[in-house]
Amino acid sequence: MKDDKRKKNILIVGNSAKEHALVIKFLKDENIDKIYIAPGNQATGTLATNIDIREENIEELLKFAIDNNIDLTVASSEVAIKNDIADVFQANGQLIFAPTFGSAQFAINKPYCKKLLYKLHIPTPRFGIFEKSQLAIDYLNNCNFPTIIRSEQIINGHDRMACSTLKIAKTFIEDLFARNENKVTIEDYQYGHNFTLYVITDGYQALPINAVANYKFTQDNDGGFLTDGVGAFSPDYKISQEIIQHIMDNVIRNILNFLDKQGNTYMGILGVECVLKPDEKYTVLEFLPFLQDHDCACVLNSLEENLYKMFEACAIGSFSDEYEAINTSDYASVACVISSLKENTIINGLELTQDSQINHFDTKLNPYLEYETPKGKTLTLTASAKTLQRAKIKLYSDIEQINFNGMQYRKDICKNR
Repeated sequence: MKDDKRKKNILIVGNSAKEHALVIKFLKDENIDKIYIAPGNQATGTLATNIDIREENIEELLKFAIDNNIDLTVASSEVAIKNDIADVFQANGQLIFAPTFGSAQFAINKPYCKKLLYKLHIPTPRFGIFEKSQLAIDYLNNCNFPTIIRSEQIINGHDRMACSTLKIAKTFIEDLFARNENKVTIEDYQYGHNFTLYVITDGYQALPINAVANYKFTQDNDGGFLTDGVGAFSPDYKISQEIIQHIMDNVIRNILNFLDKQGNTYMGILGVECVLKPDEKYTVLEFLPFLQDHDCACVLNSLEENLYKMFEACAIGSFSDEYEAINTSDYASVACVISSLKENTIINGLELTQDSQINHFDTKLNPYLEYETPKGKTLTLTASAKTLQRAKIKLYSDIEQINFNGMQYRKDICKNR
């Protein structure tokens, strides 16, 4: 039996910006001894210990956890969740904070998600699911544009597209099926305010953590490509407590009850991605099995709870008894993702930033200890302050210190605040 008085060892499974943010949060806990990240990235390796085990190698991760006296594993990686790390660890007596794949399937498999939303009468955009290219193209002939097309699984970050014309939509569908995609989902584009409500749950009790405003398109004023997120701010002042409570009662509770009846109790963090319509009603787009890279630091920075104790309570089943609400600070946070159009270019100015937390995607340290860019998402900067306006000023002041060839980011995050 593990000694509850000794300092704790943690294993984090993942290799992106959100794992970097988790490491920073856990480092503030004086009761934590060692933090391991598998596989991690070169930035997490400067703060904790990277382990050369891939996210899908569940048996190797289990052996490492046992051999290294890991007290709690946090699987923030969708790849690890999909490979059912939670079920394997639980079956071998290892404490883990993550949902099983059976319970998280609706948050990973997009066609399954849409069917479940429809089954439970949860408001969601009109959609169609297709296994053949021609049937999908026939459906497009009766669609309004723009329309959203999504693949069944994430494909190197290119799993979705907002298509403004029939020609673009046909080309994207043909490309997906040419890459051996099994299913595509076509849904009506939703005009309104994008936000995510995050909750933490042991499968029985669910408590809201924070509502985060999302920026999904790569260019200002929602131009460019549709992504899973390139910016955020919290708290989302447009989302009232009444809306949050309505989502808790009519979305979260319905989902958890359904899963429990199926014998697939969901334990972990669950995100509900929504669009707030002009009439103050919301529609649900999808679910998330953990915090996302672009908003993770926003959410974690607002938490006044001990992260380890909260995750542990869920993992051992005491969460419902120990928590009636999640305490958060009155600070606001604004985050922006910086991307690179080029690979292996030196990132200058990181040492000049003063007020922002910097979380890395797959950047590389060269022999001169300079970070170099991957192609695509490179850094997430998150600034916090007493007001959103002040946090935004801090954020963009720090972004101005950073430069590299091919640097790209939105300049309108939290523009009107």
